[in-house]
Amino acid sequence: MQKETSKLSVIDELIGHFDRAVRTLHPGTTKARRPSPSTAKPLDCHVNRTVRSHHAGLMRINHTGEVCAQALYSGQSLTAKKPDIRDEMLASAKEEEDHLAWCEQRLRELDSRTSYLNPLFYMGSFTMGALAGLISDSFSLGFIAATEDRVCAHLRAHLDDLPEDDERSRAILEQMIIDEERHGQKALNAGGTEFSESQKNIMMMLSKVMTSTTYRI
Repeated sequence: MQKETSKLSVIDELIGHFDRAVRTLHPGTTKARRPSPSTAKPLDCHVNRTVRSHHAGLMRINHTGEVCAQALYSGQSLTAKKPDIRDEMLASAKEEEDHLAWCEQRLRELDSRTSYLNPLFYMGSFTMGALAGLISDSFSLGFIAATEDRVCAHLRAHLDDLPEDDERSRAILEQMIIDEERHGQKALNAGGTEFSESQKNIMMMLSKVMTSTTYRI
């Protein structure tokens, strides 16, 4: 009887991960708990089509980055050794659902859409997260911290690329940077292994596959 209960527990956990994947990948399903930072900024009604398309491309990249974050946390929580580490990862994933919803909302305002490649990147990120968790909790936490470090660098680059008058997109990215830095530091404080700059740079090069494709697709 005890074995059956354990088996059901595993099944329930897998169902939970599948549900998270569906909610992440289906537009309009993820709801933000916090209001978008963009709501206090004016709508950019007079931006021409070319500029609007560029802004949408940048926000589509950021949205896919949040899809990858959800998958990464989900994969890592699946293979985490300690229950408290697993719970911390799921809590961070929950907080980052705000980013997913904010980016999606901004894409709608720009008359655009999310990336068609999101399912592919979700599967890849989930696999990487699960493998990181299998190595060790400290490596997995370090992987989160290094990922958040590269994400913040990427978001700052997007801020430099966005014009000052796109106040709505800028407000979202600025809040995302604050949250990502906090999640990265939390992972290190929980015992994460600090990655070297060369390791982080390799991760950045891998992420360029995502950024170079989802801008348009």
